[in-house]
Amino acid sequence: MGRRVSSLTFRDIAGSSKALRDANLLHSQGRLSEAEQRYQIVLAADGRNFDALYRLGLIRLQQARFGTAADLFRHALKVERRSVDAHHHLAVALAGLERYDEAIRLYEKTLGMKPDHPEAHNNLAHSLQMLGRNEQALAHYEKALAIKPGYVEARNNLGAMLQTLGRLAEAIPHYEMALAARPDYAAAHKNLGNALGALNRHQEAAVYFEQALALNPDDIEAHVGLGNTLLKLERPYEAMAHFEKVLALNPANVDAHNGLGSAMHTLGRSEQAIVHYQSALAIKPADVEAHSKLGDALLALGRLKEASAAMDRAIALSPRKAGTYWNLANAKRFAENDPHLAAMKELAQRLGSLNEEEQIDLHFALGKAYGDLGAHAQSFQHMLQGNALMRQRVSYDEANALGRFERMRKIFTAGLMDEKKGLGDPSAVPVFIIGMPRSGTTLIEQILASHPKVFGAGELRDMATLAEQVSAPGGSSVPEAVPAMSGERLRRLGADYLHAVRRLAPAAERITDKMPGNFLLAGLIHLALPNARIIHACRDLRDTAFSCFSLLFTGGQSYSFDLGELGRYCRGYQKLMAHWHAVMPGVILDVHYEEVVGDLEPQARRIIAHCGLDWDDACLDFHRTQRSVRTASAAQVRQPIYHSSIGRWRPHEASLQPLLQALE
Repeated sequence: MGRRVSSLTFRDIAGSSKALRDANLLHSQGRLSEAEQRYQIVLAADGRNFDALYRLGLIRLQQARFGTAADLFRHALKVERRSVDAHHHLAVALAGLERYDEAIRLYEKTLGMKPDHPEAHNNLAHSLQMLGRNEQALAHYEKALAIKPGYVEARNNLGAMLQTLGRLAEAIPHYEMALAARPDYAAAHKNLGNALGALNRHQEAAVYFEQALALNPDDIEAHVGLGNTLLKLERPYEAMAHFEKVLALNPANVDAHNGLGSAMHTLGRSEQAIVHYQSALAIKPADVEAHSKLGDALLALGRLKEASAAMDRAIALSPRKAGTYWNLANAKRFAENDPHLAAMKELAQRLGSLNEEEQIDLHFALGKAYGDLGAHAQSFQHMLQGNALMRQRVSYDEANALGRFERMRKIFTAGLMDEKKGLGDPSAVPVFIIGMPRSGTTLIEQILASHPKVFGAGELRDMATLAEQVSAPGGSSVPEAVPAMSGERLRRLGADYLHAVRRLAPAAERITDKMPGNFLLAGLIHLALPNARIIHACRDLRDTAFSCFSLLFTGGQSYSFDLGELGRYCRGYQKLMAHWHAVMPGVILDVHYEEVVGDLEPQARRIIAHCGLDWDDACLDFHRTQRSVRTASAAQVRQPIYHSSIGRWRPHEASLQPLLQALE
């Protein structure tokens, strides 16, 4: 194209100029570099050409060159002062520069000229949201949708706004409507995953994160979201892959370092977790999550003073972040004049200013703190409120849970156990420590892990995961699929489990797995690994249940947030354990918590002998053993035997009647 275009004018967007027509066509085809060249030619001939100025500004917006875009739109407005679109896009450019106050004034001017401009309402809402003016933002998202109901971006943004306000149940339908209109809308998939995760609907959340990544494989936020969801689903190895992908794309991503640290911590690699938390803090020294998680990892390693210091830093940085107080509560005992207790009390006075998750954290932290002080009535009231809020957030099918106990007793008969006896993998390496949570499983594992030939692996999901993969030709699963399992299939199941745990400690003679919920699978464990040891941690069910109720569980213990449901679950567990003893006589060793703390040595010797090991005096000094302990008992197992946990339920007897009646 020659330079003779300087003799032409280009006032009308629909004009006949070939240069402008070519530029517009190239722009519409996404060929931005070529379009830019044509617009520059037009502007060289006529520097006041509105269309070229405006459209070149749009290209700069697409390139995220917001400063240059703003200059071009300003020049365009000198030519056409009443241009609605130029005002609107100048506001977009200023918002891109984070000059939200200026952007808001221009959006409002745009709407003064064209009140039914849906995009201006949507973008104004975003700038208002960035300044924390959330209710105003909400109103403008709603106006955008009232004008243009099929506006999927505004629909998604309205969902995100409601989610920010903690109104998750209202947010989810907007994401679903956006996806119904545009199934390939990656941002809505990602946001819906975040909302479902916040409601503890992690299986569903994972599906939406996966769909977001199928549409955009390098979406860092979706990788982080899926990684965190997989951690909630107790799939740390899969989670690690997503965090590592993020760090490959952006080595300075703090969320990925924190997530990878959490995965390492879950796998018992707390020293490696600390490295990642420290990397996060090197990038962002004021990151509250990294300080808090660092405290958790240090606590697991028994470095209690350092753990408390890390949590103190997290609280100093964000005194209103209630989750940090809950973490701190697990690391210390509160005294009457504790400044952290005073801060929590003050925060409780403004409970309505906290979102639901923060309210839950605060209630459980105050329940622990008041319990330390012996203020039992106040302690229990906070436990009750925290559990009630949690119960609203979890999906618990009591009939299904109790029905599974019944199905286990029905299928795993003495005849079935005799028929398939000895067919599984013959390894004697695994030691399963089973029972209810808070029944003493951590104490038993710590005694065993103090033996030089034992590796304490903590709570592993491997057996539950392998059991989920068992199926019969008709589609049935455990327990119904078990009678059809061949000896070869049972051996493979045992070998697969052994392979999974062996990578944790290749040279250990025994590897403990203290996942309490494996009590459900005790029959399958014995068939798949007939020489594995099974130890049942027993404790007064009233103490066990009360301890469960006092803790904020974030895993699979959804039965623990209602006293009646908790009591009925405990009764179901008790009946199932009696059944396992009946069909597998002599296989399971019962170890009573009260007897261990009453006279440690004979009980420790029973445990070691049951595992086929020679005695070692180190097992009596279990509190000195240096290893990662990742439960609410992390601080307690660093202490010698104490008796204060026996009878903890008694001061609350009147309040625990729904539980006690269910246990009877």
